[in-house]
Amino acid sequence: MTQTERATAARKALLAWYRRHQRDLPWRRTRDPYAVWVAEVMLQQTQVATVVPYYARFLKRFPTVARLAKAPLGAVLKAWEGLGYYGRARRLHRAAKIVAGEFGGRLPKTATELHRLPGIGRYTAGAIASIAFGRAEPVLDGNVERVLCRVFRIRRNAKASATQKRLWRLAQLMVAPGRAGTVNQALMDLGATVCTPRGPACGRCPLRRVCSAREHGEQDRLPIRGRRKPVPHYDVPVAVIRKRGRVLIDRRRTEGFLGGLWEFPGGKPEAGESLEACLRREVREELGIGVEVVRPLVTARHAYTHFRVTLHAFVCRHTSGRPRAIECAAWTWVTLDELDAYAFPKGSHKIITALRAREQT
Repeated sequence: MTQTERATAARKALLAWYRRHQRDLPWRRTRDPYAVWVAEVMLQQTQVATVVPYYARFLKRFPTVARLAKAPLGAVLKAWEGLGYYGRARRLHRAAKIVAGEFGGRLPKTATELHRLPGIGRYTAGAIASIAFGRAEPVLDGNVERVLCRVFRIRRNAKASATQKRLWRLAQLMVAPGRAGTVNQALMDLGATVCTPRGPACGRCPLRRVCSAREHGEQDRLPIRGRRKPVPHYDVPVAVIRKRGRVLIDRRRTEGFLGGLWEFPGGKPEAGESLEACLRREVREELGIGVEVVRPLVTARHAYTHFRVTLHAFVCRHTSGRPRAIECAAWTWVTLDELDAYAFPKGSHKIITALRAREQT
């Protein structure tokens, strides 16, 4: 069987299966390109179950490109709070401004034009173009990659450049004019629910008769991945600085990791530096003030994609100087109740919870 014949047979079986088993997801109930765009950005590196409630709230708050473009970045980040990968929200906001200003509020229809917008890579461009505009564009995410590696028995590192090019060609073979959006969503669903990373349900897979990996008993060994690098861990002290019933927070600069979010000041220790000494130095470098470490508050652990962190929060007393935005974008004193108005990373929420619990005892 040639690759084209295998792709044609797979597509036919896949579409028949999808008509009966497609997942009922909110972004599939609309053809609004903006809504499809928001969903695809949220789904980048995030599970469907996590995205669903955020998607509904985000569209209620920002129902159109124009509303999103006009909104302050802080409001967008607050609506995104807890979903993670905040660079997606910043780029979505920046792209909305471009679409509103240069395209009259209408999303471009071709994958090439979509790819030029911030935050829209090749996969997202193909997904929007095929689903919202019916263009014959392929997609290749983790689920689709896994299905193709098994169906076509790709026995090479799936992330290698040459393999990726081959997989994109196979993904293109799978799509058909007028059905690309449906085929792409069917591939995503199959990978998410049947052709799973471990223990694929080959017995109920619609592609079992055309799957070359299953024919050779290799479905559990594909796709092949490169060796993962060890995940680094960092101990980071942060200061909960109290003064007359208020606490000091600052905002990270827009560019960079967690850009635009608010946090409690702190940072990584230098070699041989204690957590308390690091905290005093970081607060001075970040805000230009002196603090006295009073007592530990809470230890909060959090995992990001490429590293893990343990936040060591200390209650501190402001001793000297007036805060200045030296290594941050802004700062402010707020009450504990006012903290809810600001967008914080998930690790900081654990500190806020502990701080409020301490106040109530």
